[in-house]
Amino acid sequence: MIKVMLSLVLLVALQIATPSAQAAELKEAGDIPTPALKLETLKGETIDLKDFEGKVVLVQFWATYCTPCRKEMPSMNNLIKKLEATKTPFKILAVNMGESKEEIQKFVDIVKPEFTIMMDTQGENVQAWNVFAAPSNFVINPKGKIRYTLFGGVDWDSDEMVEKLKALADEPESSVADDSDKAK
Repeated sequence: MIKVMLSLVLLVALQIATPSAQAAELKEAGDIPTPALKLETLKGETIDLKDFEGKVVLVQFWATYCTPCRKEMPSMNNLIKKLEATKTPFKILAVNMGESKEEIQKFVDIVKPEFTIMMDTQGENVQAWNVFAAPSNFVINPKGKIRYTLFGGVDWDSDEMVEKLKALADEPESSVADDSDKAK
C-alpha cells in the first residue's frame, strides 16, 4: 500500500519537477535542523547521517522508476570525483524510497552509482524529511543542518554546483549558526 501511494505521488510530482535545475535553483533552507536518518545500506551496513558531521552531505531520496534519478546519478559520480580533487569533505547518501532490495540491486547494476545507497523499504523517512517528489535533494552543511533543498533532477557535476558545494564546505564555523547561538 505504501509503495502504491508513493508511486502515485512521485509520478505526479515528476510531471512538474524540473529535470535540469542548476545550482542557482537550489532553495536556501536557512540551516534548519536535519531529521534523523539511520538506515541499512544495500551492502548490509547501518549508516547514520550524524556520523558525517564536518562534511557537506547530499541526501537524496530516489526511486528506481524515477527517470530524472537515473539520468542524474552519473553526474553525482562525477561530482564526487570533482570534489575529491579539491579535497572538499563531501558524502552522498542516496535513500531509496520503499522498494525491495532486489529492485534496488537491479537498478544499481545498470546505473552503477559510486556512492552509498540506503534502503528505506517501508518509506518511513519520507514524511520526516517532507519528501513529495523523486528525486528530493537535501544539502547538509558541515554543522549538520539542511542548507539547501532541491526537488527534481539536476546536473550535479556542473561547475556552478561544484563551486556552490565547495563554498559551503569552506564557510567559517562562525558563519554557520547553531542552535545554541540562536538561544542567546
